[in-house]
Amino acid sequence: MRVKQAVSHRFSAKAVLAAGLVCTLTLSGCASWRNQTRPAPPVATDSAATAADADKSAAIANAGAQTVQASRLQKFLWIFSPYRPDIQQGNFVSQEMLNQLKAGQTRDQVRFLLGSPLLLDAFHADRWDYPFYLARGNGELTTSRVTVFFKDDVVERFEGGNLPSERDYIDRIAGPAKVPSKKEKPESRPVAPITVTAPATQQ
Repeated sequence: MRVKQAVSHRFSAKAVLAAGLVCTLTLSGCASWRNQTRPAPPVATDSAATAADADKSAAIANAGAQTVQASRLQKFLWIFSPYRPDIQQGNFVSQEMLNQLKAGQTRDQVRFLLGSPLLLDAFHADRWDYPFYLARGNGELTTSRVTVFFKDDVVERFEGGNLPSERDYIDRIAGPAKVPSKKEKPESRPVAPITVTAPATQQ
């Protein structure tokens, strides 16, 4: 009788763990499937609504870099998901690069500072867009956008700002740099000066 109770207790604990694992995997799969198969909201096709949507999205994009963090549940469920590499698209424009951009610069100067634009619109030849998109494998998403407007082939104005610095970008990709503590720094020892004497010449 005791053996049956011990065996049944042992199997019930394993069954609960197995059921919990199956539920977790199912929920993570369903969550990703639900996000991929969610129907798109209806889109207004009249020109006024399209222009308003374009202006609204441009204002949001030009407001600066935006980072969306993954929730704790998403981070937990990523343990059971396959490896996801970091995906970077577009032109990274740092705050230091944007600080060098001034009104009155030529297109070649802008190309030297920011690089070639990713988006060139045939209908808006006097506008260069520099969108940036970084999706980390842990679910963190960073987007930014800089738009440069030209008039007579020189910069009239530009939109964008609040961008990450180059140090922030490197920390985001490779992790924060480790600063050695005072204990880890090697002690400097005084070095004796070296004297060089010329050899005696024979006469």
